[in-house]
Amino acid sequence: LVSDRQGTAVPYALFNLEPRGNLFIMPGDPVYEGMIVGEHNRENDLNVNPCKTKKLSNIRAAGKDDAEVLSLIIPLTLEKAVQFIRGNELMEVTPSSIRLRKAELSAQKRKTIDRGK
Repeated sequence: LVSDRQGTAVPYALFNLEPRGNLFIMPGDPVYEGMIVGEHNRENDLNVNPCKTKKLSNIRAAGKDDAEVLSLIIPLTLEKAVQFIRGNELMEVTPSSIRLRKAELSAQKRKTIDRGK
């Protein structure tokens, strides 16, 4: 699962992404385009929006404000990141976090590169 935009991950979006695969990020984590936010259930990469917020309206419906409860998110360790990484991916290691990203951040450029292979 690859983020397609920059922003802050929100629980609403992550709750909707859970059925698609295992997540590596927590709500509130900063994300950017090309950052790997989870492992897809299938072999291919899927561009997702972890910053999508709930549509705000003046109309309230009963039962619509249920709290989203995320399943257990296992933090990405250095060993797990090294096992997960593929040829077109890079690992960023800082004192506060470990992140995986695509070598080419732009989704459009990644598609062009994949077509050329």
